[in-house]
Amino acid sequence: MTAATHDSPLGRLQALGLSLPQAAAPVANYTPYSRAGSLLFVSGQLPLRDGAVDPAHRGKLGAGVSLEAGQAAARLAALNVLAQASAAVGDLSRLRAVRLGGYVNSAPDFGQLPQVVNGASDLVANVLGENGKHARFAVGVAQLPLDVAVEIEGIFEILE
Repeated sequence: MTAATHDSPLGRLQALGLSLPQAAAPVANYTPYSRAGSLLFVSGQLPLRDGAVDPAHRGKLGAGVSLEAGQAAARLAALNVLAQASAAVGDLSRLRAVRLGGYVNSAPDFGQLPQVVNGASDLVANVLGENGKHARFAVGVAQLPLDVAVEIEGIFEILE
């Protein structure tokens, strides 16, 4: 791989040993993404690989799911956010991350929510480079769809 290739989001993904998955179809009455002017809103994405959830990415952080497994789930969910964004605009180099939101399925006393969502933030920053810096939130919730450990959503600016 050439140095120029590493300067692109897809090149950075390849350097990380990753590729974009197929963008998941919505499972209810919503769209996977919505564009408003130059903003792209990506609906919450789960840590799915080939349409399935790895058992290590199910359950509650602080009650059976380790911090490391939560970070891996956040990373995979963020990869699915990028897949939706790519489906929307066709080229990840046309995007600047504005904000990521992280929902963590957590026990009431679990206090490492930001560290879990770092799995998503780090991936987006690594893939998009300077355009990957973003605002963020990380909240603990009582339950998520399919009992996943993490759900990630994103807002991006579409660069013309």
